[in-house]
Amino acid sequence: MTLRFGTKAETLERLRSRIRTAYVAPLVYFTVDQWRLDAAACRRRVVSTLGDEPWIVRSSSLSEDGEGSSLAGAYLSVKDVRADSLEPAVEAVIRSYGEPDGNDQILIQPMLKEVIRAGVVFSHDPNTCSPYRVINWMEGASTDAVTGGQGGLVWQQAALCCRHTPDELRPVIVLVEEVLALMGQTAVDCEFAISRSGDGAELVWLLQARPLALAVAPESPDQQKERLEWIAQKVARGVGRHPHLIGSRSVFGVMPDWNPAEIIGIRPRPLALSLYRELVTDSIWAYQRHNYGYRNLRSFPLIQHFYGMPYVDVRVSFNSFIPAELDDGLADRLVDYYIDRLEGEPTLHDKVEFEIVYSCYTLDLPDRLQKLRAHGFSRPDCDALARSLRTLTNRVLDPSDGLWKKDAAKLETLNRRREALYASDADPVERIYWLLEDAKRYGTLPFAGLARAGFIAVQMLRSLVTVGILTQRDYDTFLASVSTVSGQMARDRAVLDRATFLSRYGHLRPGTYDIQSARYDEAPERYFDWSQDIAVPPPSQPFSLTLPQMRQLRELLIEHGLGIEPVELFDFLEAGIELRELAKFQFSRNLSDALALIGRYGEQLGFSRDDMAFVDLGVFRELYVGAMDPVGLIGASISQGRKRYEDTLRTSLPPVISASEDVWGFQWPDSSPNFITQKSVTAPVKAEAGRDALEGVIVCIPNADPGFDWLFAYPIAGLITAWGGVNSHMAIRAGEQGIPAIIGAGESLYRKWAGARRLHIDCACRQVEVLA
Repeated sequence: MTLRFGTKAETLERLRSRIRTAYVAPLVYFTVDQWRLDAAACRRRVVSTLGDEPWIVRSSSLSEDGEGSSLAGAYLSVKDVRADSLEPAVEAVIRSYGEPDGNDQILIQPMLKEVIRAGVVFSHDPNTCSPYRVINWMEGASTDAVTGGQGGLVWQQAALCCRHTPDELRPVIVLVEEVLALMGQTAVDCEFAISRSGDGAELVWLLQARPLALAVAPESPDQQKERLEWIAQKVARGVGRHPHLIGSRSVFGVMPDWNPAEIIGIRPRPLALSLYRELVTDSIWAYQRHNYGYRNLRSFPLIQHFYGMPYVDVRVSFNSFIPAELDDGLADRLVDYYIDRLEGEPTLHDKVEFEIVYSCYTLDLPDRLQKLRAHGFSRPDCDALARSLRTLTNRVLDPSDGLWKKDAAKLETLNRRREALYASDADPVERIYWLLEDAKRYGTLPFAGLARAGFIAVQMLRSLVTVGILTQRDYDTFLASVSTVSGQMARDRAVLDRATFLSRYGHLRPGTYDIQSARYDEAPERYFDWSQDIAVPPPSQPFSLTLPQMRQLRELLIEHGLGIEPVELFDFLEAGIELRELAKFQFSRNLSDALALIGRYGEQLGFSRDDMAFVDLGVFRELYVGAMDPVGLIGASISQGRKRYEDTLRTSLPPVISASEDVWGFQWPDSSPNFITQKSVTAPVKAEAGRDALEGVIVCIPNADPGFDWLFAYPIAGLITAWGGVNSHMAIRAGEQGIPAIIGAGESLYRKWAGARRLHIDCACRQVEVLA
């Protein structure tokens, strides 16, 4: 017989007699009216039923644990209660109800002893609404650390997969499966604890079970399994040997090399994904690498996608960082070493070029290569790698014929061709086609080269600090002195009138590839407060080298075989950093204009901008080269794109995939924030939780503590916490309220986002962009 949910106490009482995979501690509960009528009788029931102290006095209000709202953590629990303190504890819980209903209950149970781990388990992932079992737990004696927002570890696995469950979590999975069955497959949220008995056995305790509110009806476990089997098969094929690649295996990641998670998000809509592939990751990226002296990876797409979730094929990426002249045998061992490093330290997946790969020559390279020696590479191996990197880097740095100078010159061609296109009588499809074709040849291709030059510049600058030429203060002063588009925009915002400012910067949009993201000139009030005067940023402190620094640097450049003078080197460092940003600014104008045209063209045919986000870019190539019905072609593409995106939204995968088993179950890395809901928001940031000016802002608080529950009484636009888990109180409350939130951003990201004035958050894509 299917059980029904009741209050917290009633549900536990019903489960206590039926559940076989866990224990429910003895319990006593009574209503507020019963307590008010005869508190002494209530006390006698507690003592006679529960016996030994201490106890925990818990809330069990009628307003808790409903199908639409759990009010998780909203009311008080009092721990370690003795008989002589029972009355004040009960009164404190009743007061936490505010104005209690007489039928609200108070639940009392014994305190558990020898707890070794505790947490929360969901039968379904609240964000994807798919049947993923999600466990958020902490090791140790605390039974409320997770629900109190202190973070913890997170394990997630598909419903029909238990082969790879960690041994210590297997009883929790068995528990949630039983509760799910007893409750008639209604999605459930359970609190649990595991204690150790006197003989060393581990005992599983069910502390609470409540319905889990889901935004949409979940798919069946069989539907989930079918999709994940296709992904697992694709991963299994992709990680094995490939006849035209060096390295014995591969892994997939959302951040290494052209980091799709940052640029388009982990769940981009079909238009954004197809645009990014066309403009960068299908071929342009490899063409640029080969031009700069690395191995030829043309025809190898950098990004694979698993039901619309983009992942970098890391072996392809690592192949592309090997200098072309390097011996295949050494190159093969290098790629395997790089992959070993990433698998051993997956938190480096967004730092591979700084922490793992050797992709250019720097003044500290001989010292950095000692890490290879420690992993079995010989001195001749290291010398060969250093020689090939030196040759490659000299080609890039060459003061008269450096590759970056040729790339910079292409940006003017891009601008000329765009103006000529606008001056022509080309129809919308022609304009879309040529804006994007030119963006590839004269925009993203040189941008890729200038981004490579910019990376080399930063690596070289860092090495100047490492070898003692520059201090950290010199480093910071140099970077502050570089004139970038962002810096110029800040100055222009202070001095230009609205029309002039938007004519210069209006094509920019948060989410460069996202048609649903409004341009600055389409929604200026959303991004800027035009009523306020902006102070002109103070000029940066000029940077200069002392004569001793110049002499020391010249000697080091000669010693390392780098054919460039100190002044020429710093000219390159400055240009490399400046031009990378300028190139993005220029090619994004073509891209932004093309997106605007796609939106208007769709509207003329009866499709909304939202519809056009689901079209595949290939449609416009077909319309350009062929005569066909645009409504039928675009409509079919939108329909297919929407269906595929529904599968994308139902899928969760880890940020680094090393084997097909990772598709079925995985532990979220500590540095991966928890995005709550699949909504997006653009709003100002409020970095302190004062009660004033909360309407329409993204509030940043240190942790997901229930004490901040009052925030939900205000119309906040979003929420970010430094610490907290996917199942913490604030995560549950934000999900219930439909508020886009980032729970547990980690210290570094929290400081970055809390220090911003305006953010764009896209929870579905797990993407954050600092706008101001």
